[in-house]
Amino acid sequence: MLTFIIRRVLAGVVLLFVVSALAFSLLYLDSANIARRLVGQSATAEQVQQKAQELGLDRPLVVQYWDWLTNALTGDLGRSWFNGQLVVVSLSGRLAVTLSLVIGTTIVTAIVAVILGVLAARRGGWVDSTVQFISVLGFAIPGFLIALYLVLIFAINLGWFKATGYVPIAESFPGWLSSVTLPIAALSFGAIAAVTQQIRGSMIDGLSRDYVRTLRSRGLDTRSVVYKHVLRNAGGPALAILAVQFIGLLGGAVIVESIFALPGMGQLTVQAGLQNDIPVMMGLVVATAVIVIIVNLVIDLAQAALNPKVRLS
Repeated sequence: MLTFIIRRVLAGVVLLFVVSALAFSLLYLDSANIARRLVGQSATAEQVQQKAQELGLDRPLVVQYWDWLTNALTGDLGRSWFNGQLVVVSLSGRLAVTLSLVIGTTIVTAIVAVILGVLAARRGGWVDSTVQFISVLGFAIPGFLIALYLVLIFAINLGWFKATGYVPIAESFPGWLSSVTLPIAALSFGAIAAVTQQIRGSMIDGLSRDYVRTLRSRGLDTRSVVYKHVLRNAGGPALAILAVQFIGLLGGAVIVESIFALPGMGQLTVQAGLQNDIPVMMGLVVATAVIVIIVNLVIDLAQAALNPKVRLS
């Protein structure tokens, strides 16, 4: 197991290096135009050159990346070109907001999807049809539309939740819960549809296997067969889909954060892109890559726990 973990960690480190190198190359490749966009199109050549020297953009790209990498290894991702704030500081507050949404959505998705998937596979009939209908709705209705309806119904008409804003969990847990409930609900709908379909399909396939009939013939309780054996085997593929949904939510949260005016990574990404704030954009790329690597590692470990054969891959 230790060898399995070491292999996965090393693969993650290599992936992080490759992602950072590619992102840096794409963002900093046209250094001359970067400086001109920052000082304005009406600036003189001398002003452009001065700005390039100030930011170190006049140096070879390899040298720029090496300096960034050595600083990044010490936790210094640079400063914003617009407000001078450390990129790490900018990310830390925003990251907490986005992770609150994404982790909350993942937990809700996992619980609801398991319940619906198992019910659909075991009961069949109208229960299965109802779950299938809900899944189709989840795939068909865009998340931003669900978010707008949730705001209209539960925030504006009923007044149960605030329409916008975010309360840190350290400041007030009830306030935090109230501020993230509607965004999590909006993000969960589509994710639940995808994971439910995977669990349902795996459960139906598992329940038709010979080993299930053998277990039943030995007198094992149906509940034990379903939850201890069939659901365990269906967990691997479901975890893979859940990981994909988690990663997709990092990007999908951009629109939902905008609708609910949440100060998360999505809002920072839009802001940095509009301002051409490349240090912040690089920080966002690195933060996202680290999250993706950690999620994949956790999913790999979970799958290895469910299926020892995975450890040999």
